[in-house]
Amino acid sequence: MDPELSLPRRVEMPGTESVPTPPAIFLMGPTASGKTALACALYERFPLGLISVDSALVYRGLDIGTAKPNAAIRAQYPHALLDLRDPSQPYSVAEFRSDALVAMQEITDQGRVPLLVGGTGLYFRALERGLSPLPAADPKLRKRLVAEALRDGWAALHARLAQLDPLAAQRIHASDTQRIQRALEVITLTGKSLSAQQQGGAAALPYRLLKLVLLPADRVQLHAQIAERFAAMLEQGFLDEVRGLRARKDLDASLPALRAVGYRQAWSYLAGQSGEVAFRQAALAATRQLAKRQMTWLRGESNTQQLDPFAADLLEQAVHTVQSMLQPAHFEVSVKPRTHRDGMNL
Repeated sequence: MDPELSLPRRVEMPGTESVPTPPAIFLMGPTASGKTALACALYERFPLGLISVDSALVYRGLDIGTAKPNAAIRAQYPHALLDLRDPSQPYSVAEFRSDALVAMQEITDQGRVPLLVGGTGLYFRALERGLSPLPAADPKLRKRLVAEALRDGWAALHARLAQLDPLAAQRIHASDTQRIQRALEVITLTGKSLSAQQQGGAAALPYRLLKLVLLPADRVQLHAQIAERFAAMLEQGFLDEVRGLRARKDLDASLPALRAVGYRQAWSYLAGQSGEVAFRQAALAATRQLAKRQMTWLRGESNTQQLDPFAADLLEQAVHTVQSMLQPAHFEVSVKPRTHRDGMNL
C-alpha cells in the first residue's frame, strides 16, 4: 500500500447476536477505476472478505488482459471466485449467484463482512434481486439463430431484440453475440422478455447492503487511466498470453471467455485480421465503450453511495462510509493526500 497512508487500527465486529441481518458491501465501478486497490485498502482497515464480481476473472489463464490480481496481491488480499473455470467452459450468472452466496456465507460465518468488488453489473443485480428460473439452452434453436446471424448479420438480430425487449437491447451491445443469442432464445422459448424475467426471483439477497459506486467526475481522467493500464498490459506480455491461448486447439474466438474486451481484439490481430496500430486503437475504443456502458448502468442503480475514484480524499470517504455502516464505534482516521496511482497504491 502507499507508504504515505497512516493506517487506523483494525475494526473488530461486534457479536453476531447484535446484527440480525448480516452486512455486506458492494464495490462497483467502471473498468480501470481502481476498484481492486480500494477494496484492498478497505480490507486492511476492516474485517472483510473479498469476493470478485467479474465475468472475465472467473477464467484461468486470462490474467494480464483482465487486470486480475496477481499471486502476490492475492496472497496478501485473498479473493474468492477467481480462476473458477477453464476458458473452454461456460459460466452462467446463475452459477455465479450460487457460488457468491456460498462465499458470502463462509465469510459471514468467520465473523467478517463480505465485500464484493467488480464491474459485471448483471452479476451484482442477480445477486441482489435473485433470478427467475430461465429455460435451459436449446441447441437446435441456438443453431437456427446462428444461421440467421450468418445470413442477416448480428446487427439484424440485435434490431429484432430491440423490438421484442427494448431494455435488454439497451443493455446488450450490438457486438455481444452471446448475450443477443441468449436473450432471443429465452424470448422464443418463454414468450416473455428477458428483462421481465430478470427483475428478480423468489430469493432476494439476505444481507444488509452498502453499495459503493466509483463514478469519475471527469471521464477524461478515466480514459487516460485506461490507456495507461493497456500500455502496461502490453509491456507485461498480454500478447504472449493470448498467443498461448491461441495455441490451444480447443479454444476459438467464439467462446465467451475470449470475447472479453481486449482478448477479442488481440485474437483478431494475431490472426492477421488487423495491424498493430488498428489493434491498439480497437482495444482502447472497446474498453472505453465498456466503461461508458458500465457507468450508464451504475447511474441507474438505487440506494448507492457514489465516490469519485480520482478524488484526493477517496480513501477517507470510503473508510468513513464503511465505518458508519458497520458499527457506531468511533476511531480517528488519518489519511494523507495521495499523490499518485500506481499498481496497488491509492
